[in-house]
Amino acid sequence: MRSYAGVMVGHLLLATVWCCPGPFGLVLGYVAWSQGEDWAWIALVAGLACSVPIPFMAVSYARKQFPRITRRDRLKQAGVPYGDATFVLWAPRSPQGHPRARLARADVLEASLVRYAPEGEATYTTYGDTFTPDEFTPLVRLRLRVHGSEETDGTDWTDGAHGSDGSAGFEVTDEWRVPSLCLSAVTAGRLAVLVDPDGSSDPTDPSAPGRVTPLWPRSTLLAGTRTSRIVDLDGRLTDVTRYPGRLLRHMRISLDAGGIDMAGDLIDLRGLDAATAARYTAVAERDRARPESPAPVTEPGEESRWIVDDLPGERAAFGSVGRRWARDGGVLVRARFLQMSPTNTFQDHGPVLDIVLRIHPADGTPPFDATRRLTVPMDYLAVLHRTREVVLYVSPNGTSYVVDWARTNLLAGTAAAKVIAPDGRELPLAGRPEVIWALMNLLASQGLSNPTSVLDLRKRRMSAVAGAVMDLVS
Repeated sequence: MRSYAGVMVGHLLLATVWCCPGPFGLVLGYVAWSQGEDWAWIALVAGLACSVPIPFMAVSYARKQFPRITRRDRLKQAGVPYGDATFVLWAPRSPQGHPRARLARADVLEASLVRYAPEGEATYTTYGDTFTPDEFTPLVRLRLRVHGSEETDGTDWTDGAHGSDGSAGFEVTDEWRVPSLCLSAVTAGRLAVLVDPDGSSDPTDPSAPGRVTPLWPRSTLLAGTRTSRIVDLDGRLTDVTRYPGRLLRHMRISLDAGGIDMAGDLIDLRGLDAATAARYTAVAERDRARPESPAPVTEPGEESRWIVDDLPGERAAFGSVGRRWARDGGVLVRARFLQMSPTNTFQDHGPVLDIVLRIHPADGTPPFDATRRLTVPMDYLAVLHRTREVVLYVSPNGTSYVVDWARTNLLAGTAAAKVIAPDGRELPLAGRPEVIWALMNLLASQGLSNPTSVLDLRKRRMSAVAGAVMDLVS
């Protein structure tokens, strides 16, 4: 378990090396002053000027690298105006398709990571613009089944021009750059795509299917990663998360109307023009007449598109424990992401994001919201449709919270957790996050580290908790 003090000392030494002329100038100036040299003050002033930035650099780099949340990160206002179940993802914009392209749903049949190999040697790489560079955007090979218009569940006059041409479904295999914030749409298996008119991609073959362009921000909406809510003209709030048929109809309206980005989680019909609001209202009435069943969290066949193992990130584990931390009363708590926004800074194992986090203190006091800039591992982003929970370890005095990505990834299911019983039986914990959470707390309270996703009770050091562990998993 890393400590902030250790990271701070390391960066202080590193900053001292980078600014070595400063301390050297101070030593040289002191020696010259003790010998009565007239130029000693020049060396002292120059050394002091070069040494002053050292602690500021160390604090800045330590804060950037160490995911610690303190009182200074708490939101000053009453809180984010979203409920606990809401998640807003400000994903990058999608490229534009053909002017006569139709909007369709595509199911991901297979996915494999082709390439992700940033060439930069720097810990952080910052760009001068807000675009997502190819260097930090995974190239993924996808086999898609693009649905035809008759398969989109209720294409009618409310859908406008999009999807009304009677096009049939087809399969396509290609390689696409998938923004890291949108990787969960691939794992979930549902994409929103634009399909160019037949023959537009190959003039020599008028019957050839048109080019397929994934709309990545809208795909996270269709996958259920982002929550989606509608406020009708009477002020009533309706949650339409994971209702792909209705969401597709909303997307078609937004594309026809223009200016409706669907970038956040909320569309308020009271702020739209009358004609567009009427189209959304017609979709709502149709849904009340013919209710749609919610889609599964992930489509069948997830194993064929499981690229999580190939993505960078901290390895999932029950976690390490500092003995002093455990002895002094340190605890684990859970939090939940409410919002993620991209920045123009990237690390090799994940993008640097502006996040809003709702933390539930261990002492039962009301939860509070915090915001800061964090590097979020890409393997965690790939399962963001499943959970937005994160595990933090709390300092014994309760003043700071540190994101524990190893435990977070295990709770999120990026690796299969299991327990090996004293008699050698393997007990899988897939789909049992509450049991995994209870085991994490049990090990932390006993000061036991387990830096893997497998808890082997045959080890001697686990004998003290073997009985309690078996009670939890049985």
